[in-house]
Amino acid sequence: MIKPQDREASYAAVDPWTTPERISLRDLATSFTRKEIIPHLEAWEEAGELPRDLHRSAAAVGLLGIGFAEDVGGSGGDLRDLVLLTEAVLEAGASSGVLASLLTHNIALPHMAAHGDPEQIRKFVAPTLAGEKIGSLGITEPDTGSDVAGIRTTARLDGDEYVVNGAKLFITSAVRADFVTTAVRTGGPGAPGISLLVVERGTEGFAVSRTLRKMGWLCSDTAELGFSDVRVPVANLVGPEGSGFLQIMQQFQVERAFIAVQCYATAQRCLDLTLEWVKQRETFGRPLSTRQVVRHKIVDMATAVDVARTYTRAAVDRIIAGDTDVRMVSMAKNQAVEACALAVDTAVQLYGGMGYLRETEVERHYRDSRILGIGGGTTEIMKEIIAKRIGL
Repeated sequence: MIKPQDREASYAAVDPWTTPERISLRDLATSFTRKEIIPHLEAWEEAGELPRDLHRSAAAVGLLGIGFAEDVGGSGGDLRDLVLLTEAVLEAGASSGVLASLLTHNIALPHMAAHGDPEQIRKFVAPTLAGEKIGSLGITEPDTGSDVAGIRTTARLDGDEYVVNGAKLFITSAVRADFVTTAVRTGGPGAPGISLLVVERGTEGFAVSRTLRKMGWLCSDTAELGFSDVRVPVANLVGPEGSGFLQIMQQFQVERAFIAVQCYATAQRCLDLTLEWVKQRETFGRPLSTRQVVRHKIVDMATAVDVARTYTRAAVDRIIAGDTDVRMVSMAKNQAVEACALAVDTAVQLYGGMGYLRETEVERHYRDSRILGIGGGTTEIMKEIIAKRIGL
């Protein structure tokens, strides 16, 4: 008869999520979070941004380049490694706001890394993965949210330069960014007219027109950008002209999976905190954990977290295998958003008055989590994608 511990050891030996290297990665990310992030998080939220030194520190220990090939300046690994990094950072007590800014390069760089232009890699990709530069992705506009094909920012070719005019809104890390990988219209209407162009900080006519104050993600700087006759060299075009929409859509699946991970990892952290709280907190002479209504709420949290984690990891496995299932990724995001919403709300409810105070961690997760059902494609957009995939 196979002993349970032997069965578990056998499973672990073939499970790509629990290899020795990935266990070490989780340990490293947990240690880094507790040492370099947690002691300073409150101050960063007050300041409204992360220090550039944090990017350098993360790069120095090999965390910033995870998921990027070594030949472009990365640390190697794949999407699973990025998932495990995200889980570890959040479950150690950091915030999704920290991840949004520290890992913005995961949406700013992949297009350039994929196309492999040596000069773009030298100028933008490698220094960003080394923590020396900060990159951002500029897609959303004041009049176009999830309608990527409808963007209005234009880039008119003039000799060996593009002249860019327009505006972008809700751009993460744009206040600190040294460059913005920007969706622009180089052609006619609709998706075929969209290209990606890297616009550098300090270029005449390009400016942060407004720093945005938000409900959550307080340590993640967010901005509105303005482009007024900004001249950008043709060398900064990412991929062929007119390929921008396809590049964005391909990367969106990874971004949505990444958001799903943030959701269930946040939910797991709230579950862990709430479990500890209900065992310690006494009402009417006994711990909260002894009351059936409380125990059932905790069970609902745990169930939702496990389901979201299992389904999202399955979607990630499909992406890595090269068989991205758009329906599955959309379902994973929505399921994880629901799990997170349940977890943060239950945590605050069971903490009672303490859960409403800024000094309590679950309050921050409650605020931060609200954006996760909006960013990367709203819950409603995900449902429309799913509806089409199931034949509606």
